[in-house]
Amino acid sequence: MMNYFVAKESIVRQIWGNGDTILFIFAGASAEFALNKAVDWLYFTGRLPADPLKRLFSTVSYARQIVFSNHDDALHAIDKINMIHKGVEDQRGQHIPDWAYRDVLYMLIDYSIRSFELLERKLSTTEKEEVFDVFYRMGSRMAIKDLPTTFEEWQLMRAIALEENLIKGDFTIDLYKQYRKHLGQIRYMVLKQSQILLLPAKVNQLLALGQNPLAGTMLNLYKLSRFIGLKPMLKNAILPAAYKQEIMALDNYKTDAT
Repeated sequence: MMNYFVAKESIVRQIWGNGDTILFIFAGASAEFALNKAVDWLYFTGRLPADPLKRLFSTVSYARQIVFSNHDDALHAIDKINMIHKGVEDQRGQHIPDWAYRDVLYMLIDYSIRSFELLERKLSTTEKEEVFDVFYRMGSRMAIKDLPTTFEEWQLMRAIALEENLIKGDFTIDLYKQYRKHLGQIRYMVLKQSQILLLPAKVNQLLALGQNPLAGTMLNLYKLSRFIGLKPMLKNAILPAAYKQEIMALDNYKTDAT
C-alpha cells in the first residue's frame, strides 16, 4: 500500500489541487513577502523581483510535489528546497534567520486556510489542524527551530510574527512596482482587490490597502463564472498570456500518487 505524505482524503489536497485557491494563496503571500523584514534574501537572488510570476509557478511546483507525492518523494522535494536555501546562504555568507523560515510556513498555513474559506466554505477545526500538520511536518524535515507544535500554538505565534516581523520599506515599494510591471495595470488592480479580501488586518494596514466594495463584487463575479463556464477565460485574463500553459495546469495537476 502506497504511503503518502498527505493522505488522499485530506483537505490539503483539495486546497492545493484547485487553481483558484492557489492564485489567492499567491496573492496573500506576495503581499506579505513584500513586508517581511527578511525580504532582502529574495532580492539577493534577484529571482522574485526579476519575474514574480515565474517564482509563483516554481513555488507551486514544489508545494504540489510535497502535497501530492508519495512519502519518500515528498521528503526528497523538501530536502531539495533545503539544498537550494543552503546554496543561497553559502553565496551570501550568512544564514537565513529561523524566524524567516517559520514565517514562510506560517504564510502557507494561513493563506491556505483563508483562500479556501474565501472561495469555498468555512473549515472545521480538524481541517485547519490538518493544514497545520502538513506544513509542520515540512518544517520539521527542514530542521527549522522552535516550530509551534499545535494549531493553537501556531495561532499565537502567527499573531506575534505579524506584529514583529513586518515593515513597509524600500523593498516593499520596489516589489509592488515589479508586480505592476509584470502584471500590467488591470491585473495589478485585480491582485490588490483580492489582497483586500484576504489579508490579515495588520498586513492590510501596513500596505494601506483599506477596504473597497469592488473587491467583494469581483469575488462574487469570479465565483459565478465557475457555474456558467467562464472560469478558464477569466483566469486567462487575470494572468498574462505568456503563462497560459502554467495557468491552465493549475486545475489539471496529476501525479502517479493521486
